[in-house]
Amino acid sequence: MELIKDLPEVFEEFAEQRQKSFLAVKELKEKGVPVVGSYCTYFPKEIAMAMGAGCVSLCSTSDETIPEAEKDLPKNLCPLIKSSYGFAKTDKCPFFYFSDVVVGETTCDGKKKMYEYMSEFKDVFIMELPNSQREPGLQLWKGEIIRFKEYLEQKFGVTITEEQIREAVKTENQARRSLKKLYEVMKHDPAPIKGQDLFKVLYGSTFKFDRSLIPGEVDALTAKIEKEYAEGKMEEKKPRILITGCPIGGATEKVIRAVEDNGGIVVTFENCSGAKSIDKMVDEDAEDIYDAIARRYLNIGCSVMTPNPNRLELLGRLIDEYQVDGVVDMILQACHTYNVETNTIRKFVTGEKGIPYISVETDYSQADIGQLNTRLAAFVEML
Repeated sequence: MELIKDLPEVFEEFAEQRQKSFLAVKELKEKGVPVVGSYCTYFPKEIAMAMGAGCVSLCSTSDETIPEAEKDLPKNLCPLIKSSYGFAKTDKCPFFYFSDVVVGETTCDGKKKMYEYMSEFKDVFIMELPNSQREPGLQLWKGEIIRFKEYLEQKFGVTITEEQIREAVKTENQARRSLKKLYEVMKHDPAPIKGQDLFKVLYGSTFKFDRSLIPGEVDALTAKIEKEYAEGKMEEKKPRILITGCPIGGATEKVIRAVEDNGGIVVTFENCSGAKSIDKMVDEDAEDIYDAIARRYLNIGCSVMTPNPNRLELLGRLIDEYQVDGVVDMILQACHTYNVETNTIRKFVTGEKGIPYISVETDYSQADIGQLNTRLAAFVEML
């Protein structure tokens, strides 16, 4: 499938996907299609997809609604939680407005308590996420996935068959494989595209309701990047940066820009919006499909897990495969789990992998852009 458009145009289309989906979600509702909103990579979207629902990531990456959220929530709370709640409370997020149900999960304490407030004006289904990846945790999580399926069946008066779930698993796995192939183009040195452009596609794809369309679009884009690379079109050789830490998107894209405006190139993202959410597949041939889904999601290496070896495993692999020169750990203010874990990550990156590491703490405002530029310019220069 040949893409006629230029690459920059395609990247912009993905960047605008969120806005385009505002109209798409309204159309879904007009057709009577259920919409399920979520905030987290742990959300097992295959269960909702099996019912034929549209799944969407809800607005949570701008400081626009934070003042409104702070009327109910403490000021010294993570901006992602305040933003999520603010958009919900003010109805400024069309996705939230049109969602029939919002699926929350017991990741961090701030989110858990925020969902209690949110449930006062929206149907919120809370999934009990264990905080460890041991066998008892897996059994609990599998039970929660089945409970979620039963909740959807009861709420929407449908039956979700195992066959439908397996079909949804195949669809989502195909989307993951395509996105994975796309971000693997960054293994080339020099890199074929900017990290900012890669991120536009990864982030934009989370707003696509019809997940079956992703492979076609993304595979065509990957083929075009590879073709142009073979013809000699690429970025200049620059220090190769991996970004890890809290979820990136919206306001926090300033960290990617600060790296790339100051002489570096972001070749891989370990965050939720990057490798973490598409690295592992669900075992399509598993005898027990609920167990397979539970394993795939519970294995995500998030800082809410104790201990959290899977984050280090993925981080180590990405550092090696993408020939990373330095690691930037992006921490949102008042995100305690990721903030406490910076010590572990620093020791792993500098000690075990022997490369430089920096952690930057930020929020959703534009106030610290100068400081970010100064610190990241110095970091890149040192490389």
